[in-house]
Amino acid sequence: MLRASAGRGGTITRRALLALVATGPLLPRPAGAQGPGKIQRVGVIHVSGHYREVLDGLRQGLAELGLEEGKHVAFDVRETRYDKQAFEAAARDLERSSVDVIYAVGANVTAGVKRATTRTPVVFHVGADPVMIGLIDSIAKPGGRLTGVHGLSSDLASKRMGILKEMIPKLRRVVTIYNPADPFSTESARRTREAAQHLGLQLIERHVATSEDIRRILQDLRRRDGDAYFHTPGALATSHAPLIIEAARRQKLPTMFQEQGLVAKGALASYGSDYHEIGRVSAKHVQRVLAGRPPRDLPVERYDKVGLAINLRVARELGVTITQSLRVQADQVIQ
Repeated sequence: MLRASAGRGGTITRRALLALVATGPLLPRPAGAQGPGKIQRVGVIHVSGHYREVLDGLRQGLAELGLEEGKHVAFDVRETRYDKQAFEAAARDLERSSVDVIYAVGANVTAGVKRATTRTPVVFHVGADPVMIGLIDSIAKPGGRLTGVHGLSSDLASKRMGILKEMIPKLRRVVTIYNPADPFSTESARRTREAAQHLGLQLIERHVATSEDIRRILQDLRRRDGDAYFHTPGALATSHAPLIIEAARRQKLPTMFQEQGLVAKGALASYGSDYHEIGRVSAKHVQRVLAGRPPRDLPVERYDKVGLAINLRVARELGVTITQSLRVQADQVIQ
């Protein structure tokens, strides 16, 4: 039973006590916490194309964490061309518009966002060690405005090439496309080159700097250029992955990629990560930053879940026989 005195000397009245119980304790709201009716804004920068899969995963992950689009969060998405000035311009514009956090997809995009902004928290996904490429101080203590998720794209070249060789025993010449001005692509190409040499394969390297370069090379691509296409991870080539798949299939050229979702889009196989899942995992960092956690105190997460995906329909179309051993190893098989 509630007891209250109407006496003097600071005793609380019954009406005031009931009002206090109804409203609950007046505790301070954590910094960065979402107030009633406030929609927090998430800026996103990526190099269009296949990177949309990461954004779809981010949306799903935030929804699973209770942040519903249109009710709790709104996205300001910038799909840019592959150009550091475009990355930086998009980042400056998002900071001027006072987004609550920027989600950057890819090492070059993230580096551009870091250069171009001064106060906005940044969550990233990159396929390389973010300490090695100068984005953060350490994995455990990033130490600045950036944190996020990093993967293993370039570390899997040897395993990926070995699987391709097992699929195509007569494999001799392998075509790849990458941008030599991109440090991440250059490192990926080095690992790819070593993997090819180890297996006695010739790697045919096609260098590109723009989207127009890729389109020109794909127009000239012929079956005689190689026995298969092997993808070298990098923002420019990966953003054009669907076009590469289409051109290779026209020439009956088997393709091996690093991202599982591309197999559903017509690649023969992939060994690596799942972009949609990476976006979903990244949502945890975005949610924590929106709740007021500083990125400097959020350890970078290493996403090391990899898998083999095979498209049997494409294999039949290309006349490639997938052994039972590879079918058993596969995490995803498209019939």
